[in-house]
Amino acid sequence: NQKEEEEEIVLNQKEEEEIVLNKKEESSEPKKKAVSSLRVDSSKIDILINYMSEISITNSRILTLIDDEGSEIGETVIHMKQLLEFVSDGIMDMRMVKVGDSFNKFRRIVSDTAKKIGKDVDFVISGEDTELDKTVVERISDPLLHMLRNSIDHGVELPEDRVACGKPAQGRVDLRAYQDSGTIVIEIEDNGKGLDRDRILAKAIENGSVKKNNNLSDSEIYKLIFSAGLSTAETVSAISGRGVGMDVVKRNIEDLRGSVEIESTIGQGSKITIRLPLTLAVIDGFLLQVGDTKYIIPLENIKECIELTTIEQESLNGNEFINVRGEVLPLLDIRLLLGENKSITERQNIVIVYFGKKIVGLLVDELLGEHQTVIKSLGIVFDQLSGISGASVLGSGEIALIFDVARLIELRNEG
Repeated sequence: NQKEEEEEIVLNQKEEEEIVLNKKEESSEPKKKAVSSLRVDSSKIDILINYMSEISITNSRILTLIDDEGSEIGETVIHMKQLLEFVSDGIMDMRMVKVGDSFNKFRRIVSDTAKKIGKDVDFVISGEDTELDKTVVERISDPLLHMLRNSIDHGVELPEDRVACGKPAQGRVDLRAYQDSGTIVIEIEDNGKGLDRDRILAKAIENGSVKKNNNLSDSEIYKLIFSAGLSTAETVSAISGRGVGMDVVKRNIEDLRGSVEIESTIGQGSKITIRLPLTLAVIDGFLLQVGDTKYIIPLENIKECIELTTIEQESLNGNEFINVRGEVLPLLDIRLLLGENKSITERQNIVIVYFGKKIVGLLVDELLGEHQTVIKSLGIVFDQLSGISGASVLGSGEIALIFDVARLIELRNEG
């Protein structure tokens, strides 16, 4: 009995030691924070952003009314402005969502569309963690769906045709997203037959979109697929051939202050590149003046600013190009484009802007500095105003128009 009691005591001691050791291990491990989330109606955030914009405008107005910014009240107002910017940035972060959920919804549609027309397509998604404004994600969904269907129907060949061309029977369509220079880029790429430039041009001439004996580049011809009523499909089906859709796609993308470009190689495939702003509500902008009007350029589109000397201004003499450190820079005179009055100042500046791989120098009068900009819609009355994407109210109560850089570059290239 005594021996059994001793064995039991030893066992109890071992159990106690194990319990103590386990507690030490648990205490040494870092505690994982519980992830909690709160679902909020996006309309409530939109209302909050609107109030924030009004508060920011009012605060800027107070700052303009203060004679001495170095006074105690002036410093307080400046500090309040900084805090409002932090709050505004925080609210904007709430609107940002990952594009993965939206992209993954296309898997079933792509699969069903391919099966319906007898094609084998491998649909590959990348960049799901890229974040974009929720409003932009919702509004880009339909245009993306239309272009994906076009890639499957027009781009990827039937399995037997692919094998005859020495390709794998299974085609591939890539949908990818990534951030680049303050914008989000969405690409749709297929390894199909590519665009037939001659067929597109012939249809465009037949449709009246372009005239005969033109000198269009390949990229200009590919853009013709966005013309209203133009379709190269042999037969009309539920997917394509109706001559509608791509013009609406382009218009919807431009309404989001975005742009769309097409690259294609016969026999190898096509790639559609869409560039969109990260958000539609608040941007960091650069305030400037042309004639009697103030304008704002999104800071993310500005490469640099150059002040022209009197000699350089005289040397321009209507020239549409300037040499900047050995590089030829095309110029766009905003005063002429928008019919502004002549500036009372002798100064003239060039703001070098870019969108994607394209770059242009904007001739403006005065540079007024950085300005956090709350974007306001101009309404349907100003829908046809080229190169302007919205407006913002300044602290002085003045209205500043916001440049659509992508459209300005297009206007310069068209000119």
